[in-house]
Amino acid sequence: MQSESVMAALSVLTVNMLLSLFFPAAVSADLADCGTTKPLLHITAPGRMEALSGSCLQIPCTYDSTDTSYDSNKPIYGVWRKGFWNKNTIFHSDGSVKIYPLNITGDLKKKNCTTLFLDLNTTYSDKYFFRIESKKFKASACADSVQITVKDSAWSPSINISGDVKDLKEKESVSISCSAWTPCPLSPPELTWSLQQDSQRQTETNPDGTFTSKIQENMTLSDTHDGSNITCSVRYPVDGGKRNKTAETNLTLSVSYAPKDTSASISPSGLVSAGSWVELSCSSRAKPPVRTFTWFRNCTGGPVNVSEGHVYNFSVTEGGKFYCVAVNNLGNQTSSVISLKVKNKNLIWMGILA
Repeated sequence: MQSESVMAALSVLTVNMLLSLFFPAAVSADLADCGTTKPLLHITAPGRMEALSGSCLQIPCTYDSTDTSYDSNKPIYGVWRKGFWNKNTIFHSDGSVKIYPLNITGDLKKKNCTTLFLDLNTTYSDKYFFRIESKKFKASACADSVQITVKDSAWSPSINISGDVKDLKEKESVSISCSAWTPCPLSPPELTWSLQQDSQRQTETNPDGTFTSKIQENMTLSDTHDGSNITCSVRYPVDGGKRNKTAETNLTLSVSYAPKDTSASISPSGLVSAGSWVELSCSSRAKPPVRTFTWFRNCTGGPVNVSEGHVYNFSVTEGGKFYCVAVNNLGNQTSSVISLKVKNKNLIWMGILA
């Protein structure tokens, strides 16, 4: 019985050793594509890229090899292979194979393997491997595949605002941009938006060598921007410009601001008798909402705080001039002054600005 247990343990250990040998935990999926072959060639290129059917895709690519048989003085040819185990050659720069319409636009002698795929369709979606062939050196970058996904629909553009988009404030200067993925720099997308049409337009090169198209505008925010909607549309030309694929993105601005349009009013209006009760109301718009309303009465020695709150009720005994101040955490605003005048023991609210 003990012997059987030992044999079972040894079997499990053997299986685990074999699994760790052929499927090491630290080995990436791409390195597993090399099988038992040690990669003699490495490329630097995006591991995943998306393209649009009917358009092109530029793959930024550089390669390197430390193998002593590599000689840049000899004729060098670039090869692209597709699919599992990278055995299906779709392109050879010597002209012998060109199953897919693509060109290596980079200078291979300078280790530049930048490649342009033309007129893609969804059947092109797969994993691709680059290979170098010369007289004495032949090697595939089996550990550095490029996964290409070809889509039928356009990507939605991205609207970005400098600063904290969740905490925009009036008087803040911001840069607003709308950008779109640009897989085909030969036929970049056209961006339009609801902001000024003379906005700065540019195509930027990303750190990995891919491209992004962008329109940008600088502005100083005000209360009028709160709740306004920014619409950005993108149009990708496909099939040689015969058709377009479009997408759209919307963003509603939320801008905080100090009190605006602060005003004071009275009820009832017109003539009132001494001893009557009147109500003064203060209104204002603000974001965040007004935290405090304060009522002041102008006196000989200066303004006197007579009440707190947006409504002030009191029994009339004499005339005077009143105004209110609205406050939130971004600032304050003072209303116009309303005057209370007494004549022949009657109080006449005249609503005259002081």
